[in-house]
Amino acid sequence: MVRKLREGLDEDFQASTALPIWREALLGIDWISLRMSSVFRGSGVPRGNGAGVVVVPGFMGSDQYLGDMNSWLRRIGYQPYLSGIGRNADCPDVLTQRLMTTLEHACSETGAPVNLIGHSLGGVIARSAASRWPDLVASCATMGSPFRGIRVHPFVLQTAHLVRGRILQRQGGTAKKKPHCYSGYCTCEFLASLRDEFPVDVPQIAIYTKTDGVVDWNYCINDLDDGMDIEVSGTHVGLAFNPQVYRHIANFLAEPASYRQSKVA
Repeated sequence: MVRKLREGLDEDFQASTALPIWREALLGIDWISLRMSSVFRGSGVPRGNGAGVVVVPGFMGSDQYLGDMNSWLRRIGYQPYLSGIGRNADCPDVLTQRLMTTLEHACSETGAPVNLIGHSLGGVIARSAASRWPDLVASCATMGSPFRGIRVHPFVLQTAHLVRGRILQRQGGTAKKKPHCYSGYCTCEFLASLRDEFPVDVPQIAIYTKTDGVVDWNYCINDLDDGMDIEVSGTHVGLAFNPQVYRHIANFLAEPASYRQSKVA
């Protein structure tokens, strides 16, 4: 599995017109379903013990759109922290370093390692942080996060190229010296950490949907028969508002070291 992961990460962003991006227009269904769900009210899920949780936004997103999840985490007994990375539209290594600062603060305040939850690219950043600073991380949950390689809709690919160009402009570089963000040619510690095997002492789950219209779901799973890859129905963007996702996360946070999907399926 590690070899397959490395092969995927050695590739550049790949475009795929086969991804049903039109389905993302249905994210409102996820949002409405969440508000109608007893899970969102904190009913029928385990209560937290006050542990810290940091939720990391996806590509081009910021902490603001994750407000529902953060308020819900507080409601069920956890201490949520904003990721502090700003808009997820910068060098992933820079963003991971910012996340590390948040982790250190949260660990200092709570006196214990912190749980990480990441949406889309935010989950990849969360995994990188867990690999680099495992002593700061209690668990890691990803939602539609392509940590085995990047195969995305062409629209996302175009946006990634624009962000890469902005990074180049900010660095004052030339066409002969381009940053390799979002590619397997990146030489930052960010990509190197993803090529390494994920820390065995950090419990993890990977939540995905086969109707993902933004990234190829095959790149969002460990592909191991251990109950840690969890399929839900819904959209890519809507994973941040999906009541099925919230239920799995609540159960995972309650017992990350022994959680298996079969317990709550």
